[in-house]
Amino acid sequence: MKFNYGGQAVIEGVMMRGAHSAAVAVRNPKGEIVIHETPLSRTLYRSKIIKTPFVRGVIGLWDAIGLGTRALMWAADVAVGEDEEVDFNGPIGWATIAFSLALGMGLFFLVPTLGAAGLGNLLGLTPDGVAPIGFNAFLVNLIEGAIQITLLIGYIWAIGRIPDVKRLFGYHGAEHKTINAYEAGAELTPEIVAQYPIEHPRCGTAFLLTVAFVSVLIFSLLGRPPLPLLILSRLIFIPVIAGVAYEALQFSARNLHNPIIRAIIKPNLALQHLTTREPDLHMIEVAIVSFERVLVSEGILREDEVVIPAPRPEAVSPTLAATGSGD
Repeated sequence: MKFNYGGQAVIEGVMMRGAHSAAVAVRNPKGEIVIHETPLSRTLYRSKIIKTPFVRGVIGLWDAIGLGTRALMWAADVAVGEDEEVDFNGPIGWATIAFSLALGMGLFFLVPTLGAAGLGNLLGLTPDGVAPIGFNAFLVNLIEGAIQITLLIGYIWAIGRIPDVKRLFGYHGAEHKTINAYEAGAELTPEIVAQYPIEHPRCGTAFLLTVAFVSVLIFSLLGRPPLPLLILSRLIFIPVIAGVAYEALQFSARNLHNPIIRAIIKPNLALQHLTTREPDLHMIEVAIVSFERVLVSEGILREDEVVIPAPRPEAVSPTLAATGSGD
């Protein structure tokens, strides 16, 4: 079966994930590309459970949060010229993951839940905050989903105004273009990769939007129980929603030839324009290096086929270059 490669942008670099390992490539303040590789759990990633529908979506969510957060921390240290041997799996990394999970659940699940409960009561849709399964409960859940999506878009738009985040989004675009080029069978050079689309149907941004839509559908089947049970249901159903959203994305990615599917995923692709920027050739260069390291670990490329580009100090963010030089 064809493996679906993925990745994410990190500070001044890109992480790519394969079937057996993940690789992070980052430019340090000297313009050198520094690479970190980490093997994926043989027990988990090569077991039957990773191929089990719906369950694999939950694992994918943990993978994106856990591996991604640790990669971001490592990249941040390298980008400012600090220790390149930072512990990728240390206690600080896991503590950061726990904090990120708590913040994400609080902002994108609990705040919409409480906001919708208040509006539902105010509009008379859920007297005393409770409603059985039916039209009123569906409307309040729709309000909850709308708050979720509004918070998501507003948050992405706001951080996208920050110059260094714009660069991060540029690396996100480079990641997408590299995977799109590889999946099209193209040669992986910056000039060729640059010609490929900046959107990708399996993007994590698309996953978040799909989660919001799936939440409305699933929670509509539960009605609106009392507030303590309502909050508990949101937390308990996070893995279920993640599993369904993942399968929906995988299905759409396999059926892009279908005009109905293409129409359905248009909002997902449109949202990616908030989280990506057109990358320059130096950014694409980093993404290619990261991806080729993964291909080496998969046995698709030989070690001698991978060339690490010469240092390019001009390719580094001026802010981070100044930080790394001690100015």
